[in-house]
This record gives sequence, structure tokens and C-alpha cells, in this order.
Amino acid sequence: MAAAPSSWSWFLPLAAGVSLFKCLFINSYHSTDFEVHRNWLAITHSLPVSRWYHENTSEWTLDYPPLFAWFEFGLSQAAQHFDRNMLLVENLNYASPSTVLFQRLSVIVTDSVFILAVRECCRCVQEQRGSRDVLSRPSFVLAVLLLWNFGLFIVDHIHFQYNGFLFGFLLLSVAKHLQSRHLQGALLFAVLLNLKHIFLYVAPAYGVFLLRSYCFTQDNNDGSIRWRSFSPLRLLALGSIVTSVFALSFGPFVVMGQMPQVLTRLFPFKRGLCHAYWAPNVWALYNVLDKVLALLGVRLKLLQEVELPRAAMTGGLVQEFQHSVLPSISPSITLVCTVLSILPAAASIWWRPRGGRGFLRCLLLCALGSFMFGWHVHEKAVLLAILPLSFLAVESREDAGIFLLLTTTGHYSLFPLLFTPAELLIKVCVMLMFTIFSFAALRKLHSGSLLRPLEVLYLLGLAVVAVACEVVVPLSPWKQRLPFLPLLATSVYCSLGVCYSFLRLYASLLRAEPKPKQL
Repeated sequence: MAAAPSSWSWFLPLAAGVSLFKCLFINSYHSTDFEVHRNWLAITHSLPVSRWYHENTSEWTLDYPPLFAWFEFGLSQAAQHFDRNMLLVENLNYASPSTVLFQRLSVIVTDSVFILAVRECCRCVQEQRGSRDVLSRPSFVLAVLLLWNFGLFIVDHIHFQYNGFLFGFLLLSVAKHLQSRHLQGALLFAVLLNLKHIFLYVAPAYGVFLLRSYCFTQDNNDGSIRWRSFSPLRLLALGSIVTSVFALSFGPFVVMGQMPQVLTRLFPFKRGLCHAYWAPNVWALYNVLDKVLALLGVRLKLLQEVELPRAAMTGGLVQEFQHSVLPSISPSITLVCTVLSILPAAASIWWRPRGGRGFLRCLLLCALGSFMFGWHVHEKAVLLAILPLSFLAVESREDAGIFLLLTTTGHYSLFPLLFTPAELLIKVCVMLMFTIFSFAALRKLHSGSLLRPLEVLYLLGLAVVAVACEVVVPLSPWKQRLPFLPLLATSVYCSLGVCYSFLRLYASLLRAEPKPKQL
């Protein structure tokens, strides 16, 4: 049931309020990603295209697809009016006040793509009949969950990245598919892949969904495929859109014979199984199990301590390492595990297509499956599941419960990104505000408790871990002896919640389709 135009009067003030709030943090802490993007501005502005993927004056070399490089080039045209010195490749770690102002504003301004995408997603939500209270409308709740998302806020506007801009393309693409505008959705996703290749995580969901639900135009009465309804013209249209975008993006580098160099930058498999701070996934649990077995082996005199790599996994460094007891994991093993984890989801929407919501659920499982089993996964990649799950959370009671668990766990797992004392109060207060709103709004929307007793107990344990890692350990002697302990505890405990959420999402996909909610 579409909302009347006048009923959207709340959206613009909400979006404006978010943007103004972000402006308050222009001078806050920023990570090395700030220098990464400043360097990319300099590379794309000062050097010819032929040298973009060869330049290595800085350790932060260009490693995003070509469309993002052109995006940086576009930004650099505005950057030169703020401070030309930021566009000099040799000015490493340059962060003048004008540079900081420009880069912060560039993130806020390009978030307009995300705001537009949120508006489109909210238009796809079914509204409750007779609901006059805007605070209890699914579209309003969804808008707040997306626009005020805690994880996206700290990653982009304090830590520093352009995820809002990128997720804007993803959500716009999802909205177009929900509106049955599949060619537009495919075009937006193809552009997104050429902006940041991490979105390959969800490409299988797009491929299977479009082939099944767009290229086959009819189903039999039992929902099975009517093979004669396959449309080669539709497949050709999709293929033309995707290949055209990739040709425009990578074509110049193919002509220059630089594709091997570009691919080496995009897929650096020498960085090791885990990021410096372990993402809360299966490999974090695997690493800890290996460490525990190694310690037990030494204690039981089954292993010699000199044989073990000292602090190889817990040094907080990006590097390759060998496990001590368990078999070491290679990129090919993570690829096999990832494919196996998403196959049931892909098979489900092939054999039992459920329209746009089925596609969205498959997309979530592809994102989480890749997060759980991928090679060198960044902790920030959990947002690839959290943001789309917001949509399902406002429409389904069960998904709302999973959302609360995954969001609380995933957002807390991002806390170590902001490790300076000045940001402690900020991240605690902002997360509490977002979490309290999420629980209160979704509980009101679905009329009742959304979490199971064990899930509540787990979240209480998460609060204990938070106090220990953020307050107790930093004030204790352990901080000097075991500096990686808070990261280890955070990653391992959050891994349990993320794994559990992944399994619950799979259970909701594979069982019979529930009856739609009466609105």
C-alpha cells in the first residue's frame, strides 16, 4: 500500500539531520584509510592513467577497480580548490586542515546517493493500514535504521571510507529489483562491482535471481521452471549491460596491456588468511582453537614450545602465518568453503523463487557466507549483511530478531576500529542510541519480544565483554603483556553471534514460505 506524498514530509528533515550530525565529527580521529584516499586523489590527479596501478611511492597503492579510480579523479578536480598540496604524490601523510575538511565533506556529500537509495527502499516497504503514528510506520523505522546506522557512521565519518556512496548503489539496485525493474538493477550492480570488488560476495545472488526470475518468463503451476519460456533476448540484454560496463571500466587497461597488474592489485592473496584485527567469523574461531590446542600440546609435552611460531596470529599484523596444530588454510580452501556455504541459498531461489524478498534473503546469505569463510575478510564487511537485513527486519518478526542479534554483535565488533580514548564516549553513546531505537521500534512494530532467552543471555555476555575490553583491560597490567587480548576476546565472542545469526537466516530461507503478514 503506497504512502501518500504528504506522508513523506518527515524524510527530508531526517536525512538533513543525519548529514548535519556527521558534520560534527569533521575534526575527529581518522585512520590510515584517510591517507589511502588522499594518496589515490594524488595518483589519479597527477599521473597519467597508464601509471595509476603501477605507482607505489606510498605503501597505500591503488587497489580498487577502475571506476572508483575515476571517482577519485572526479573528487580531485574539486580538491584542488581546497589545497593543491594534497594532490602531490610525494606528500605522504599530508593532512592539512583544508585537506581534512575536503575529504570529510566529500564523504558527506557523496552520501546523497545513499539517501536517495534509502528513499527508494522505503517506498518498497508495505505500510500498515490505518497507521497514523509516523514512529510506528515500517518506512520510517527502515529509514532510521539505514540513515542512522551506527556501523556505517563510524566506518565512514570517523574511521574514514566511502561505504555510504557504495552501499547507495547496492540499495538502489535492490530497490529496482523489488520494483521489477531488473535491467536498471543489473546496471546499477554492474557499476557497483566496478567501484569496489568486495561486492563480488553477493554477485551469485544476482546471477541466479536474474537468470531464474528475469530470463525465464513463466513458471508451471507448481512453481517449477517452464523451460520453453526462456528468453534469449532477455539474457542478451543482461549480458550487454554487464559487458558494456566492464568494457568501459577495464577496456583502457586491456588496451594498454595492464590487466595482469590491475588484477594483482585487486586480489592480493599474499595478505594472509585474516586481517590485522580478525573479522568475527569461522577463521577467528579456527585460529583460537589452533592456539588452544598448541598450548595444550605444550602443557601435555606433546609439542615443543620452540616448534611453535611465537604470537604469529596474535600480533595484530597483516601477514601470512602457519597454524601450529590444525591444517593451515589456503585461499583455495576458503573459496571452496565460501561456495559451499552459499550454494543452498542459490539453489533455494532457483527451485523456489519467492520474488524480491527471496532474492534479498539470498543476497544476505551470500554476504554472510563470504564474510564467514572468505580470505582476508575485513571486519567492516559485516555491514554488507546488516544494511540489507534492515529491510527484512521491518516486515518479518523473525527477521527482526535476527537483525537485533546480528546488528548488535556486528556493530560492537567494529569498536576496535576506534581505539583512541577521545572516541570511547562517542562510540558508546551513538551505538547505545541506535541499539535502543532498534529494539524499541522493532518491538513496537511487531508487538512483542523478538529475542529468545539464550539470545538475550548472549547479548548480556556481550555487554560484559565490552566493559572488560574497553575499561578493565586498558587499566590493568595485562595491557602491556597481552596487547592483543581485547581484540581477541572481541573477535571470538562476536564470532559466536555472527555464526548463530548466519544459521538462523539459513533456517528461515530453507523452510516453507510463511504466510504473508496481514496489513
